[in-house]
Amino acid sequence: MAPLSARADRIHVDKSERRMELLRDGRVIRRYRIRLGDVPVGPKHQQGDEKTPEGDYRISGRNPTSRFHLSLRVSYPDEADRKQARARGVDPGGDIMIHGGNTALYPFDWTDGCIAVTDKEIEEIWSLVPTGTPIRIDP
Repeated sequence: MAPLSARADRIHVDKSERRMELLRDGRVIRRYRIRLGDVPVGPKHQQGDEKTPEGDYRISGRNPTSRFHLSLRVSYPDEADRKQARARGVDPGGDIMIHGGNTALYPFDWTDGCIAVTDKEIEEIWSLVPTGTPIRIDP
């Protein structure tokens, strides 16, 4: 893990720009090109819709043995997401991650709703983003 003074204290994802920024004290410290779910427009509503969620979440866990090199768990679904899904009689889904695995072979959105970067980038993100970091995902 990077020294505390170098770590991000917030993540911002702009889905329409396919961009993720790590911030510290309101300043961008890293910027990445990202790939999203196969159906990137609109918020995630249910399991299997292949959409990346939108809204305010946190990094709620880390998986060092991810099949996509490394992964950071996004806290989707939150209570509002679960309530919305219950009202529609569907499963809200879950397992939304920031992970590696994005290569030149994937110049298009390809995940099931996750945020993909390259393996080298997820290694850097892994060292800069502690569990609990807030993440804002905008349309």
